[in-house]
Amino acid sequence: MTAGSVTHVTHEFGPIWDDRSRVLILGSIPSPSSREAGFYYMFPRNRFWPMLAALFHQPVPGPDPAVRARFALNHCIALWDVIQECDIHGASDASITNVVPTDIAGLLDRAPIGTIFTTGRKAGQLYRRYCLPILQEKGYRPTMINLPSTSPANAAMSLADLIKAYQPIRKVLDDKEPDRQDTRIDYGK
Repeated sequence: MTAGSVTHVTHEFGPIWDDRSRVLILGSIPSPSSREAGFYYMFPRNRFWPMLAALFHQPVPGPDPAVRARFALNHCIALWDVIQECDIHGASDASITNVVPTDIAGLLDRAPIGTIFTTGRKAGQLYRRYCLPILQEKGYRPTMINLPSTSPANAAMSLADLIKAYQPIRKVLDDKEPDRQDTRIDYGK
């Protein structure tokens, strides 16, 4: 890919989930680093894994996708993205066009997921526009909470800020009612 070019991207790896997954964390589409590694949140400066580790008071899982998948599954977390394919410039969510959504309803058919978290404003917008209508049409009404992006592009939020913002995940998994965040809240990036 050359600088300034738009690329058609197809999500080439599926969701991480098992029959214990109670929450689903959705990004928009994998970054170039994640596409290359074939796994979620693999850009070295993305703060997703340090944030998630801190949320559970555990060490950051190593960079091996199998280790990270096990970490998520051990905490009843499923991972996926809103978009199955789109056109995008680099890793810029703002440039996303021609969206084909992932089959979230198909995942909800197989896993006991009750709450969906989106990471970043654009992921939340895309979820509401492309996925939510399909889910509602199929009778699903999962709780959706939009969280801030863990991308380094969201420099306004420190790791400590992100850990605090992601506490609703722990509340759901600890069987506590999360403080319902209005999905229209704009966390920036």
